[in-house]
Amino acid sequence: MFTGIVQAIGEITEVVRQGGDSRLTITFRELDRTDVRIGDSIAINGACMTVVALMPLSFQVDLSQESLQRTTRLGQPGLVNLEKAMSASDRFGGHLVSGHIDGVGQIKTITPIGESWEMVVTLPAHWALYVSEKGSIALDGVSLTINSVCDHESTTDVYLNLIPHTWQHTTLQHRQPGDAINVEIDLIAKQVARTLERLHLKK
Repeated sequence: MFTGIVQAIGEITEVVRQGGDSRLTITFRELDRTDVRIGDSIAINGACMTVVALMPLSFQVDLSQESLQRTTRLGQPGLVNLEKAMSASDRFGGHLVSGHIDGVGQIKTITPIGESWEMVVTLPAHWALYVSEKGSIALDGVSLTINSVCDHESTTDVYLNLIPHTWQHTTLQHRQPGDAINVEIDLIAKQVARTLERLHLKK
């Protein structure tokens, strides 16, 4: 389990294909690696991955075909957000993030507003039930609060505010309008919607 508070920016430096899967090599860069062990979980751009090999300055994970199909930017070299799995004694700075990416959204606009940036992300319309004003969402592993929601016929736009700290300490600063981005919907919202759906069907 994660909280969506990015701990460091790492970098995918190598992608080795293994049939339909891939093995990624990721540099730790600024991530504290003193307590990282083989078998640990680390979120890479929001996707929970298991450490399968450790080197002094990097680690390796195996990326399945399922993960590759549901995510973006994990099958190629580049900068990524990193967060180690939380422990029971950690501060809960963001929201409950499972590390299971629901799919990919698209950045519509990024606009500087004062010292911050407004990002608008377009989601498929079938996710509209799970997003709400002041609700939570994780984008590329970053826990964000939704400022407002605008529903369209086939899509839903979510409006988000990125404060300077978030902008400077995550890969969101490198994103551009039109880019795809990993999305994890709030798992509590998903469960509530699923429960209500099943109750309705039983009537």
